[in-house]
Amino acid sequence: MNKRQFIKTLAATSVAAPALGKHFDKALSKVEAQTPLEAAQNEEFWTEVRRGYKVKPDYINLENGYYCFTPQETLQNFIGHVQEINFQGSYYMRTRQFDDKAEIRKKLAAIAGCSHEELIVTRNTTESLDTVIAGIDWKAGDEAVMAEQDYGAMLDMFKLQARRYGIVNKVVSIPNNPSSDEEIVSIYEKAITPKTRLLMVCHMINITGHILPIKKICDMAHQKGVEVMVDGAHAFAHINYKISDLGCDYYGSSLHKWLSVPLGCGLLYVKKDKIAKLWQLFGDMGYKDDDIRKLNHTGTNPVHTDLTIGDAINFYEKIGRDRKEARLRYLQEYWTKQVRNLPNIVLNTPSESHRACGIANVGIATMKPADLAKTLLTKYKIWTVAIDSPSVKGCRITPNVYTTTAELDTFVKALKELSA
Repeated sequence: MNKRQFIKTLAATSVAAPALGKHFDKALSKVEAQTPLEAAQNEEFWTEVRRGYKVKPDYINLENGYYCFTPQETLQNFIGHVQEINFQGSYYMRTRQFDDKAEIRKKLAAIAGCSHEELIVTRNTTESLDTVIAGIDWKAGDEAVMAEQDYGAMLDMFKLQARRYGIVNKVVSIPNNPSSDEEIVSIYEKAITPKTRLLMVCHMINITGHILPIKKICDMAHQKGVEVMVDGAHAFAHINYKISDLGCDYYGSSLHKWLSVPLGCGLLYVKKDKIAKLWQLFGDMGYKDDDIRKLNHTGTNPVHTDLTIGDAINFYEKIGRDRKEARLRYLQEYWTKQVRNLPNIVLNTPSESHRACGIANVGIATMKPADLAKTLLTKYKIWTVAIDSPSVKGCRITPNVYTTTAELDTFVKALKELSA
């Protein structure tokens, strides 16, 4: 199927979707001449973006990090794909499915900044990174390096390999407010020995929003002969970058977070020369060892969700990658700057702009995280999530492009009252 036929397929499987806000095009024309930072503060534009979402009125949603629900335009396209594939039935699955999915891979790879031959669509970050962890030919005594701030599912997968193969897991801790990139790189470097085979690192730490210096970490590890696997669950479609520029060997992310694809989509990147030596989790002998599709044997899957990746990318690019990143960072700094130096307030996210974007974590010294989250919801109608780990105690705050500064004013007011 060529590109023109693919576009026709997407059109055929879409229903009439509402525009991104009634006056969005007019608002967009006004910000196109502005810098991303100027556009980030253009409330007229973001009001139009908000109109493209169906926002639940019961509470202020500051927990978009787990799952950023889809805007109406993407949702209606998704429903259209479900309806059309249900109508076509096995005819679609046997004749058009694989060509359409191949085009989606190419479109996704283009915004990811890598070759489509290095990328597959998975169900989420956990599946992506666990595929790598389980696919390495571990030997007893091999070492892996990771941080206690890494996501629990991957830490558990490493523990499973330790039980199964006798590997050694070395766990470091990343400071919430580092003095420099070099401090972070040094922490990982000190954990590496001649037996280290893989280093796992978060692009953006999920509980604090801390952006780590991935390229510097990769360069250091590669100099020591160590491969690097990056957890990009919260970075993809949040901050603007190319995977190929990071220098990593493996990269996984979830598309239902900041790209706002319906639940059930993720991506896995494997550098071309690393594919052949990875064992697939499920026996699929239909591809050569150096074809990344060998890792994608998961049986019949919801193709309509894969098709919606293309619609979500269109929405993302309509807003603008740099504008979105700038807006998310602006929203985070809008509220954190107002409370960072208040008594009893504990901010677990760096203050330097390049070290964070939309995500931040805040605690109150006199309250347990669970109590803070409960009080924010019951008293102030603000939905968040409590984080109670050895190094981070507070609530993770994750606004989205539809979030208003007025909603954040309500949140700041709540923090000031509770901290007093």
